[in-house]
Amino acid sequence: MSKITKKKSSKNDENAYSAKQITVLEGLEPVRKRPGMYIGSTGPSGLHHLIWEVMDNSFDECMAGFGDEIVISLLPNHTVSVEDHGRGIPVDIHPQFKKSALELVLTKLHAGGKFGDGGYKVSGGLHGVGVSVVNALSTYLKAEVKRENKLWMQEYSRGIPKAKVKPVGKATGTGTTITFRPDETIFETLEFDLETILDHLRQQAYLTKGVKIVVVDAREEGGSKVYAFYFEGGVASYVHHINHGKEAKHKNIFYAHKRDETAGVDVEVALQYTGEYYESVHCFANNITNPEGGSHLSGFRAALTRELNNYARSKGLLKEKDQNLAGDDVHEGLTAIVSVKLKDPQFEGQTKAKLGNPEARTAVEAVFGAEFKIFLEEHPSDAEAMIGKCLLAAEARRAARAARETVLRKGVLEGLTLPGKLADCSSKDPSESEIFIVEGDSAGGSAKQGRDREHQAILPLRGKILNVERARLDKMLSNNEIKSLVIALGTNIGESFDMTSLRYNKIVIMTDADVDGAHIRTLLLTLFYRYFPDLIHQGHIYIAQPPLYRVNIGKNFRYAFSDEEKEKVIKILLSESGKTTKATRVTEATGEEDVAAESEAEEYEVSGVKVNIQRYKGLGEMNPDQLWETTMNPMTRVMKNVTIEDAQRADDVFDVLMGADVAPRKRFIQTHAKTVKNLDV
Repeated sequence: MSKITKKKSSKNDENAYSAKQITVLEGLEPVRKRPGMYIGSTGPSGLHHLIWEVMDNSFDECMAGFGDEIVISLLPNHTVSVEDHGRGIPVDIHPQFKKSALELVLTKLHAGGKFGDGGYKVSGGLHGVGVSVVNALSTYLKAEVKRENKLWMQEYSRGIPKAKVKPVGKATGTGTTITFRPDETIFETLEFDLETILDHLRQQAYLTKGVKIVVVDAREEGGSKVYAFYFEGGVASYVHHINHGKEAKHKNIFYAHKRDETAGVDVEVALQYTGEYYESVHCFANNITNPEGGSHLSGFRAALTRELNNYARSKGLLKEKDQNLAGDDVHEGLTAIVSVKLKDPQFEGQTKAKLGNPEARTAVEAVFGAEFKIFLEEHPSDAEAMIGKCLLAAEARRAARAARETVLRKGVLEGLTLPGKLADCSSKDPSESEIFIVEGDSAGGSAKQGRDREHQAILPLRGKILNVERARLDKMLSNNEIKSLVIALGTNIGESFDMTSLRYNKIVIMTDADVDGAHIRTLLLTLFYRYFPDLIHQGHIYIAQPPLYRVNIGKNFRYAFSDEEKEKVIKILLSESGKTTKATRVTEATGEEDVAAESEAEEYEVSGVKVNIQRYKGLGEMNPDQLWETTMNPMTRVMKNVTIEDAQRADDVFDVLMGADVAPRKRFIQTHAKTVKNLDV
């Protein structure tokens, strides 16, 4: 196992990274007009993306062998500072643009040392738009660079330099510090979430072993809170972290770190089997997460299946002549990290969700295969435990196949025998079809009557589905609700899953806004996350947002989706009716005639005007027209699209909430109990 050799910064190194390596492709003007194109959104995820973009430059320096510590500080007034001890962004004059290279990097898109030769061999911030986009979307940004025994500085406002780059003092060593404050006119919120930052940087520390990351939270008066991450074990430490609290099937974590010189790819892999029924495999290229895997994952899977089969057969653990462990058999219970670093990563799409470089597959398959073969021979007890886990999975897979063939016959999946409870849509075009998974027959009845029959299908569920976090596929398929859902979707499940057979482009979870509804929604999300992850990754899963209130003043009414919005709606309706006097409750009413009697209602009177507030505790309390207007009509409804921004964190949450171990769930409830609002029991 080889290690990455760190280079010490020197004057020659600094000269090798100069303004000549800065290539400019286009201007900065479009960023403020369409920020979502560059950072994904202007919500919390886009806000935190600003930090990741600045951090990428610091990590690039570390991966290039310059610097071994990065400090990020959360400062008052929504300001963030990122400091590294790399070579420092060049400050000399660019020969083409006659400006300081620092100013070009901060004011031009696609300006940096990541295009052409001589800047970086490995880069995470591949598109090179990072710091310039942060500059454009910040009301204030200050860049400080230590180079040539001087401290250079330049300040900006919304991407416009206040003055030229100039030395402001003496300095020892090298490095860059970027301090910025996001623009409140661009972002929905300026509140940085400490937990989100710590989770992301902990992951980056695992992927960049030997680099210390320090987070300083200095936003509150009375002192700063300091958090530090440093892992010599690399991704082996990452696997140990993921498997904390799980039943490990073998003691030693496999770990290999080696460079394939032929392919020019640095490969780092770690794995361990647990007693879980699902796999947890996370792939990275140049420290960028690849949720859809790619060529490096393909190489890993091929080598894993091959080497386990070869070992099992050579030791007589596979008895039957024609028996072989399949891919699904070796995936169950597997926790693995596959990290590659290469010069020119080719990603599919701007999200970098999937790596396409063929040399990555070759390198991972060769390096991991050779190292894993040695590990199995040198650790026979660990190897036998792995094979034993895989053999149990193979037995369960055969049982699941028999169950699937019984339940999901070919004719069923072709739509000849769809579930009787399914009210299907008329359209057979999946791109314009959607299915609502509805809690209960009452809500299902309203949804069936109020829907657009051409494009909307309704599948009511009776009660709560099985918790798939604690069950194998054969047991799952004996559950009638899961069986009906799998048949309705048309994709099949497990090793026979086929995305091209999906019958609906949108799969909408529509449950009540109470504890039972939240539980059913969590059970369904667990099912999709564990057995239909591609549906989430490709954006097919949605959560309906039915309103909590209907507010009436005379013939005017509006819906409200939260208590805060209810108060705003009351003020708006009062204003429209010409009444601004404070409302006072005078009676408890039963509600309007077109709403079920068991729903809650409050009646207020303002200067002789009655204000009626209807509280919906369940979807079944809405008549079909109301359900259509508020929750199902594509022109007026509000829906949340389910995404996975951090797969490892999502994995942890599902394990805590739905896993067999009670203690972590109890701690989670105790920690978050005080933050729960309007808990209906």
